[in-house]
Order: sequence, then C-alpha cells, then structure tokens
Amino acid sequence: MVTGQNTTGEVEEFKVGVVIDANTSVAKVWLTCIDMALSDIYAYRKTYKRRLVLHVMDSKSDVLDASSAALNLIQNVKVQAIIGPTTSAQAINVAHLGKRYQVPIISFSATSPSISLAQNPYFIRTSLNGSSQVNAIAAIVKKFGWREVVPLYEDTEYGHGVIPYLMDAFQNTNTRVPYRSVFPSAATDDQITQELNKLDNMGTRVLILHMLSPLGLRVFTQAKVLGMMNKGYAWIITSGLGTDLNSFEPSDIDTMQGVLGIRPYISQHKEVAAFEGRWKIKFRKEYPDIERKLDIFGIWSYDTIRALASVVENFQTGPELLQELSNMKFEGLSGVFHLVNRQLQSDAFQILNICGSGIRDIGIWRPSDGTNKLNLRPVIWPGDATEKPKGWEIPLKDRKLRIGVPLKNGFNEFVKTTKNSCNGTRYDVAGYCIDVFTTALEKLPYCVPHEFIPYEKNESGKAGSYYDDLVHQVQLQNFDVVVGDVTITATRSQHVDFTLPYTEGGVSMIVLVKKDLSQDTWIFLKPLEWKLWVTTGAFFLLVGVVIWILEHRVNREFRGGPHSMYQWGTLLSFSFSMLVFAHKERVLSNLGRFVMGIWLFVVLILTQSYTANLASMLTIQRSDPTYNDVNQLIRYGYNVGYQEGTFVFGMLKRMGFDESNLKSYKSPGEFDEAFSKGRSEGGIVAAFEELPYIELILAEYCGKYMMVGDIYPYDGFGFVFPKGSPLCPDISRTILSTREEGRTERFKKGWFKNQKSCADNNDPYGSSNSLTLGSFWILFLITGICSALAVIAFLTIFFYENKQILRDPSITTRNKILNLLRKFCEHDENRLITYFEPPACSDQNKIVDNRVHATEINIDAVDSLPRIHASPMAGNVSARSDNSNAEMGGYTTLVADHNIASGNCIPADSNTRTYVGKL
Repeated sequence: MVTGQNTTGEVEEFKVGVVIDANTSVAKVWLTCIDMALSDIYAYRKTYKRRLVLHVMDSKSDVLDASSAALNLIQNVKVQAIIGPTTSAQAINVAHLGKRYQVPIISFSATSPSISLAQNPYFIRTSLNGSSQVNAIAAIVKKFGWREVVPLYEDTEYGHGVIPYLMDAFQNTNTRVPYRSVFPSAATDDQITQELNKLDNMGTRVLILHMLSPLGLRVFTQAKVLGMMNKGYAWIITSGLGTDLNSFEPSDIDTMQGVLGIRPYISQHKEVAAFEGRWKIKFRKEYPDIERKLDIFGIWSYDTIRALASVVENFQTGPELLQELSNMKFEGLSGVFHLVNRQLQSDAFQILNICGSGIRDIGIWRPSDGTNKLNLRPVIWPGDATEKPKGWEIPLKDRKLRIGVPLKNGFNEFVKTTKNSCNGTRYDVAGYCIDVFTTALEKLPYCVPHEFIPYEKNESGKAGSYYDDLVHQVQLQNFDVVVGDVTITATRSQHVDFTLPYTEGGVSMIVLVKKDLSQDTWIFLKPLEWKLWVTTGAFFLLVGVVIWILEHRVNREFRGGPHSMYQWGTLLSFSFSMLVFAHKERVLSNLGRFVMGIWLFVVLILTQSYTANLASMLTIQRSDPTYNDVNQLIRYGYNVGYQEGTFVFGMLKRMGFDESNLKSYKSPGEFDEAFSKGRSEGGIVAAFEELPYIELILAEYCGKYMMVGDIYPYDGFGFVFPKGSPLCPDISRTILSTREEGRTERFKKGWFKNQKSCADNNDPYGSSNSLTLGSFWILFLITGICSALAVIAFLTIFFYENKQILRDPSITTRNKILNLLRKFCEHDENRLITYFEPPACSDQNKIVDNRVHATEINIDAVDSLPRIHASPMAGNVSARSDNSNAEMGGYTTLVADHNIASGNCIPADSNTRTYVGKL
C-alpha cells in the first residue's frame, strides 16, 4: 500500500487485480515498475479522490491458472479492472472473462495480433500489436534485395499470431516464403538440430526468428554448432527477442553475432535515464540475487498505471472506465502514450546489429517509411562479414553445382572448350553463352559455387541427337544445369525447365548469292571506295593550285584573260583534264614539270586500277545457282545441310527431306566446303540453320551467302534446369536484366569481333570489292611531299630575288607584304618563256613599228607563219582585211593600234581576216 496526503477527506479505494507469472524474473522487473508508478503518482499528487489498490495473483505460467486467478479477483476481491496477464495465450481467456463481467482487462505484455479487439470489447492493449513490426522486417529484407526468406517461430499463440501478417508483408514486397519452420515451445536439442538441418538443406539463407527468449536462445546455440552462424547467413529477430537483448548474458550475445533485430524505439531522454537509475537501486535492494535490466514492457507497465490512475479519478464503473481509457493520450515515460480504439499506437522501431560484446543501433524505421525507405548504417554480418549475404545458396553441401557444357569442334564463338594446360583432365570453357550465364549468375542475390563439365558425344547415338542427349543428362541428374547453345523446344521442355531465351529464335534457309552487277545503276562508282574518290578529287585540285603557283609568273597560259574568272576556269580545267591527259596548257617551268611527272604517274596507276576493277565487276559470274523454294529442293532430291547434333535434322525429316539428302557439318569451314563441292560431287545447294548461327556465317562469309525463305518459329537458346528448380526463375530474371542493359549484345560483338563486317549491298557508294584508300595512300603521300618541296623551292627563289623589298628599312611591314604580293602576281620579265623562237620575216611581211599608219603585208606569206610570236612589249592588236585589195594583189592592210616591236610576225588564217587577242 502506498500512502499519500489527501486534503479533501477520506480516500476511496479502487481495487485493481494484477495477474502475472509472479515467480519469473521478468515479472519481478515489471512489478517493481508498477510499484514505482504508484509511489510516483501519489507522492506528487496533492489531492485525489480514489487511490489504486493492487491485488497481485500468480498465474503460474499457465493459461488455466491465469483464468482462475482472474475469476477469483473478479468474483471474490471485486476488482474493477485487471492488469495482465503475462502471455497472449493467457490474455485470450482472461479477455473473455472481462467481457462477461464487464471488467476492463489491461495488458502491457500480450502482443499477439490473434487477440481480437473486436471480439473482446473489454480488452485494452497498452503494448504494441505484434503485427506493427512486420513492415519494418519486410523493409529490411527489401533493403538488402533478398528474394526468399524462411520464418522460424514457436508453436504458441505468440508465435502463430504474427505469421499471417508477416506473410502478407512479404507478399507485398515480392518476397518468397518457401517454408515455415515451427518449433515446439518445449523442443529438445535434438528436435532443434533436426529442424535446422532441414533448413540448411533447403538453401535459403535469410531466416526470421520469431520466438521468446528461452526457446530463441537455444535455437541460436544449436545453429552455431551446425555452422549456420557463419558467413553467408542472415538472421533477423523480431521484437520478442529484441526487447530482451539488454538482459542477455555475454555467452548468449556471443551465439548471436551478426544478427539483426528490431524493438520498439524509446527515446533516451533524461526522464528515462533518471527512472532507470532509481529502478536499479530499488530492484537490487528487493532482489539482490537476480540480474535483470529494465525493458520496454516495464516502461509500458509504468505508463499503464499512470493512465489508469488518471482515469479512475472521474470514473469508477467498467463501461465508463473502458470508454475513457480507449482513446487517451499523454506524454508518458515511453514517449507519446496514445491509445486508439483500445490499442497503443506504434511510433517507431529501432533496428539493431549484434556485434562483439554489445548491440549497435544502425537505424530507425517509422510507419511512414513503409517498405521503400530505410537508411541503415553498415552491418557486421555473421562470420564477421561486411558484405551482405546473397540470401540463397544451392544446397550442395561439400560439392559445387555441376554444369554440363557441349564439347564441339565448330562454332566455338558460342561455347569454346579447351583442356587445361596445367591439368589435362580438366577443361577451360569460354564463349558467348558462357559469358551470358556467368553474368546472370553474378547478378543473383546469393552465391552459387559451380564447375563446368564438358559432355563427350556418344558415338553410338543417332544423327541429330547430341543436344537431346545433353539435355537428358539433367533429367538423369548427371548434371545440375546445362549451359550452351541449346535451343528451347517443346519436346525438351516436357522433361526439363528452360530459362527465358537469351538469343533470337527461329530456323531459316541459307543459299549462295548470285549477283548481276551489270544491272547496277551506280556500278561506275563501286570500283573505288568513297574515301578514295574524295582523296583523289582533293589532290586534283591541290596539284592544280601548285602548278598555277609555279607557272603563273613565267607562263602566259596561266596569266590573265578576258575577265577575272578566266584563270579559275583554267586552273580547274587543267586539274581535271590531267585525269585523261588532255590538258591544252603546257607546263614550262622545271618545278612544274617535276610535280606533273609525279602526279601523272599516280593518275596512271589510279585509272588503270579503276578500269581493271570495273571490268571485273561487270564480267563476274557465279556458277552455283540460288534456290528459294523448299519444295523444289525436296522434289528434285537436292542435298541440303544442317549442323551436326542439332534438332534441325529431325525438323528437315518432318518437312519431307530424304535422310540420304541431308548432309551434316560441324563448323563454318565445313559449311563453306559443302557448298563449294557442287551438286555433282555431293555438295549441298542450301542449308537450314538457326538464326544465331546464320548471323555468324553471314558475317564470316561476307556477301557470299544469304538467308531466304520463311523463318520457322522456334525459341532461342536457353539454359537447362531440372523440373521445379528454384534457380531457374531467378536466372531468367537476371537474363532479362542483362539483355535490357545491352550486355548480351556487347558479349556478341566481343566474340564475333574477328569476323568481317559486311557493307550494305544496297549502298551505291561502297562494295566489298571496292579499292580502298589504304591501297594507294603512299602514292598520295609522295605527291603531297613533292608538291610541298616544289612550292618551298619556288618561294625560296622568289624571296631571294626580292630580298631588297624585305631589307628596305623605309618600308613598313604591311607595305612589304603588299609589295611582295604585287610582285608575286606580276609576270617575270626575265623568265617569261615562249613557245617558239620568232621566225625569220621578209621585208614585205614585216610590221613596221608604228602606232598610226598601215603596212601592207602579203597574205600568202603571213599564212605560212606557224604561230604568233610573243613579245615582252606585246599589246592588243587588231587586224582587219580589205577585200578589194586582196582581190587585186593578194595583199591586206593591218592596222597596229599599239606599239609593236619591229621585226615581229603575225600569223594569218586564209579564211579569217580579223585577229583579236592578248600577246
């Protein structure tokens, strides 16, 4: 009894029953908290009308004893409320009594959600419902990407109550629960060991332990003995064990290294710390022989007494008391103590990691976070591992996953099997299929130890049966998996499971290509690739520019004209006329002749190569025909090919091909050889192959073969697993992820990178037979170097001859540059070159140096002159004929408009009597 001062008069007693397993150490912890709550309430409350008087009865850890104690309190003691009982199983029966006698039953320790508040209207739970923790557990599982978990729980009301809610939470996060492990509450060590061995053989490595402390600690002890607390395992304990962690012995903590746990979050404010200090003093004084620590249930029991004492001041009867308690809220020792519809609301859960000798706080989960938001600090897993467990392993014990792979001599880009140089009895495997499988295996959230075992062909087997025999080895349990270029078929899938295909599926026909290039409109462009066309054109322009630079000061053909664009036309026409050696302008300087000699040699080689390649393209013919009608092949009994050991053999027989006309090949080389033999020598005219192989063949024999006809629908390549294997759907999911990331395509390019790349047959500017720039680059390099040297020599001479301009100190740099450019554009009077020396002229056909008067010239004599003679003083000359004079004496009159050097002769055409030009 707790005494207190009451200034208003007599205090009315409010009788409260307490049903608890009084002889247990944890009950003593709670009773101490209840006693302290009464002391604190009435020590600090100055006035009160009613005072709680507690009547404690021992339930003796038994459901019937708990019900008997509650009934005794209600009928004999006349209590108006009952606090307790301890366990959920006891609470269910006592709650029925509360409903019958309209006495509120208030439990701070019965957490099982199987206690229905709707069916027990007088039951109030001042602890958290066990179902409030399931989303926190699901969030942890989702955080680490585990896809499969197994719950371990005790066969009690406490154990069974949470499981349905836990299953729903895992279902919402797509987490598979393949098995539920149930332990009797009084299980022996042998029973525990037997059940744990069963779990170990199942392969799941994420285990959710939902038990109370006595049984839970024994499970961890046996798990450590069996090696299930080592690296690769993940254990999560629910709040039942999580709330007791502070009370465990060091030896108990040692068996739980790396375990994750959750418990209701209690803020460590100063009131809690002060209360815990006072509680330790009181508990040690009353129970010096018991080592226990304060837990969350003790704090809830303290707040429960405070809530009840607050309500009884105004209400005494059961219904009124129940109504007031059902929805109350105050700031308690545990934080916000908020009841909604007779249920304490959860605030947050603390996530713990058992490591070393202590417990680490690694995060907080709140209901608002759901299962998608959870931030955790680094975790130390079982076995002192820092890398998270993958969550699932093939239950292989001491052996590895046996993976069968085909042993073949051809198409090794898919699977390549070679004997290990260090150990001749073992094999190394590689290839496109192997890369896809190992990548998918690495993306699994669990570890799968494995080894590759080549499958030797059974020589006694029938044609086309090799891959069927390989798949059958999985059914015979000789292999756990088959990895390779194995096609998914309906017949095979009746006996084994396949993953999703990782290649394109289907079968089609391949035949030789017959091309008629003479009908190609753009055939004239195909002898040279486009890079060579562009380079050649660029060098024509380059050489033209170089020749103009070298010639324009000494050659009249590269100077002036009727208008400013005349020389541009001369340059371009000269450049491209060199292609056919038809340029009319003569190159007169030695440097120009040097460059022209080099370039004409290159042009000669290019034109001859172009002509030869074009002729080859126009005259090429193929002797083997092309077929595109399967029925024609069957009707005329033509030989067709198939890859040895594949299901295509059976498909062709079903199509109607005679077995004697079916020829097998092992590799692309044998495939090409079979086509090359011709029909008369037993060769094939067509082959039927799966699309992945066709892609490889067409890449290797670029332009020689083509795929024709229909594509017969079949699935692509898949990996083979036994029926019902849990690994098969997981691998299928990772294959999808690998394909979406584009990694399978990169693997294909990596393994087929040595194959030839085919140009687009429809590209008019390119062909697989076109001459490339790489064949002529050295000629262009020589031309470029010679042109550069010629220009450098020309500029060196030019600057040397005009050094007085460069050295003149009275001229600015700008004017020096302008003078040099002006000089560069002028003709060189000293080096101006003529085509011919002037011919000897008679007195009668000599033009007199006169600006105004006319001179008579004998036309016949003028006509005999071969060419006009150029003079440094030449100017514009016009000559007109006088017909009357010509008729009388054969003479014509020429009029000189400008000063013409004496002694120069003018050629005349007998049919033309007018001459205009720049001399």
